[in-house]
Amino acid sequence: MAIKPLADRVLIEAAPEKEEKIGNIFIPDTAKEKPTVGVVVAAGPGKVADDGKTVPMQVKAGQKVLYGKYSGTEIKDGGKEYLIVRESDILAIVE
Repeated sequence: MAIKPLADRVLIEAAPEKEEKIGNIFIPDTAKEKPTVGVVVAAGPGKVADDGKTVPMQVKAGQKVLYGKYSGTEIKDGGKEYLIVRESDILAIVE
């Protein structure tokens, strides 16, 4: 992996979308909603507080998370699509 998040940013691999079919009609990719669940691939060291101390991250690699629908920046690396979001954009850890 050539991507290492900085500060309070998290690299997420979005969960694969399920192919939707209503009756005999397939829903095209452009009409599907963006996924909001993914797996944390890497996390930065944490945010630096006003007093100079680093606040550690609450998420770590391998955890399944729920994030905001329109959060982050989409990137591609090695044929895979990832999302870089701030830790504050992560809504919950899914267990």
